[in-house]
Amino acid sequence: MEIMNTEEQRTEQKPVFKQTSFQISKSAKKKCVWKGLKQIVSSEKALPWPETVVHYSAINAPPSFKPPEKFSDLSGLPAPYTDPQTRLRFANKDEYATIIDLPMDITAGYLALRGATSIVG
Repeated sequence: MEIMNTEEQRTEQKPVFKQTSFQISKSAKKKCVWKGLKQIVSSEKALPWPETVVHYSAINAPPSFKPPEKFSDLSGLPAPYTDPQTRLRFANKDEYATIIDLPMDITAGYLALRGATSIVG
């Protein structure tokens, strides 16, 4: 009996994000046109914004007070460690073992991808 009750509860529960009241009317003579992201952004740029308002399309946004997150150069995972010799970031000891064995040209390539200065200078 308990198994049937849980199965009934699972079928009765509806996801919260779905709205049963949302319907696209097929009887409307005018076809429903959805706006794309570029259309929405261009229409919002045309609106008269005050100078003090900060929004996502403004260039003059204030600087962030949070420090930037650091990610591993090899895996892309959050990297709390940096190799002092090559200045490559790594997340765990396995990546560090890989970094030690890398030749200098590959290390320079990883630093160039990250936008860091070269390890020579």
